Amino acid sequence: MKTKTIRQQIEFNATPEELYNMLMDEKKHAVFTGASAKITNRTGGKFTVWDGYISGKNIELIKGKKIVQEWTSTDLPAGHISITTFEFAVQKNNTTLLKFTHANIPAAQYDELVKGWTDFYWQPMKEFLSSIE
Repeated sequence: MKTKTIRQQIEFNATPEELYNMLMDEKKHAVFTGASAKITNRTGGKFTVWDGYISGKNIELIKGKKIVQEWTSTDLPAGHISITTFEFAVQKNNTTLLKFTHANIPAAQYDELVKGWTDFYWQPMKEFLSSIE
């Protein structure tokens, strides 16, 4: 199967720790997505988010700096694992740049996933952050 990699950079009005916690705290994750989340916040811990649509395992966690996860969804072929990497960097203007990579995704689902990350993660995260300012 042919695979592709998504690479995105998104700027947020938040600290790296706030973004890390939004992704790794199941209560915060559930609030900004509007869907249930079960996250074991440790290396090797498993997670299920978006009401079971997405599941996987934490490969590397560096609080406020980096998240690397094995990731699959009910839309991917059975047994297919992709890798997501979230890296957080403080910018000079006190914002945080999220450098995101989603590797080993089926080429046929590339466009859908590019749109999905924006529509179901980056935009809701920005809306959540603006609501608590």
